[in-house]
Amino acid sequence: MPVEFLGIAGTNPASEVTPRTGGALDLEYTAKLARAHEDNGWDRILFAYHSGSPDPSQVAAYVAGKTERINLVVAHRPNVAYPTLTAKTFATLDHLSGGRFEVHVITGGSTADQAAEGDFLAKDDRYGRTREFIQILKQAWTSDERFDFAGKHYQFEQFVADIKPLQQPRPRISFGGSSAAAYAVGASEADIFALWGEPLAGTKEQLATIDAEASKAGRVDRPTIQIAFRPILAETGELAWAKAERILGRIKDAQAGGGAARGRYRDPRKTPENAGSQRLLKAVEAGERHDRALWTAPTGLTGGGGNSTALVGTPETVAAALLDYYDLGVRIFSARGYDIYDDAVDFGRYVIPLVREEVARRENATREDLAS
Repeated sequence: MPVEFLGIAGTNPASEVTPRTGGALDLEYTAKLARAHEDNGWDRILFAYHSGSPDPSQVAAYVAGKTERINLVVAHRPNVAYPTLTAKTFATLDHLSGGRFEVHVITGGSTADQAAEGDFLAKDDRYGRTREFIQILKQAWTSDERFDFAGKHYQFEQFVADIKPLQQPRPRISFGGSSAAAYAVGASEADIFALWGEPLAGTKEQLATIDAEASKAGRVDRPTIQIAFRPILAETGELAWAKAERILGRIKDAQAGGGAARGRYRDPRKTPENAGSQRLLKAVEAGERHDRALWTAPTGLTGGGGNSTALVGTPETVAAALLDYYDLGVRIFSARGYDIYDDAVDFGRYVIPLVREEVARRENATREDLAS
C-alpha cells in the first residue's frame, strides 16, 4: 500500500491521562481494541515491550485468533532470547496469524529497564548486538541450509530452522532510533525505520541522514519511513486546542496521583539517555507549536517520553499535517490517542480515509501525467 497506519495493541485502558485500575492484561479489552483498529481502517497494531509487561508475542497470538486482517507488530528486545529461538517463535506466530506477523526490534533506550532483565551492555554495544540479531533473523527465516554465525555477541554452528515464516520471503522487520549508531544499523538492516514525531525540519534532517547511511551500506533504496504522533481531534480548531489543554491537565492529574500512572513518565528533571528523546526536548525548547498542527507541550510534561508529540486540529487539519510528512517521504503513520479506544475509532473513521483519498488522488494524477 502507498500509505499505512499503525495503532497500538494495548492490554488495558491505561494511558498518560488514565491511571490503571485493574491488572496488566485485560483480555476482553485487548481483543476489543484490536478489533476497533481492524474495523476502522488501520493496517497494523504494535504490541509494545517493557521489562515488566505481558509478553507481547503471546498477546499477539491471542489477538490473531480474535482478528482476521490486521497485521500484528511484535516489539522485541534482542537481549531477552537467543536469535535462533526467536526466529522459530516468530515463524510459528506468522503461521498462527495466517501471515500477519511483523517484528519491531528494540535496542533499548533505558539502561535501567535493560538492567531489570539482566542486560548491562553499553548503548553502542547494544546496537552492535541488534545488527547481529537482525542479520541472524533474516538468515534463519530464509536459509534451507545449515549455517554458522561468528559475531561479537552471538556464535553458533550449523543451525537451520525447520519452520519458516508463512510470508515469503520473510516478515518485515522495523527498527527505531536517532543516534549515530542507530542510523547506521537501521539504515543498513531494517525494512522499516521508525521515528518519533518531530517538526518537519527535524524529520527532513533525519531522513537525509538515513539516506546517507543506506547509501553507505550499499542499499539501493532506504527503509520505509514510519513516524509517530498523538492525535487530538475535534470538530473545530478551537475545540481541538481546548481539548488539548484539558488533556494536559489530565496528564498532570495522573502524574500527581502516582501509583500505576507514575511509571509511565520520565523524570523531566533528568536528561533522557536516548537521542530520540533528546531531540524531542530540543523541539520543546523551540516552542510548543510547530508547522501546521504539531504540539510539544505533552513532550515537555512527560520528560521527552517517546511517542509524545501531538497533532491537534480537525480531522482535515490533522490529515493535511500527515500529508506534509508524506511529502517528505514518510509512508507509515503511527498514531495513538490519549483515550486509546475512542481515539482509535475516531482517527480511523475521520482521518485515515482523508489521507488515503488524497494519496490515491496524487498517485492517479502522477500516472496520468506519465501516460500523457
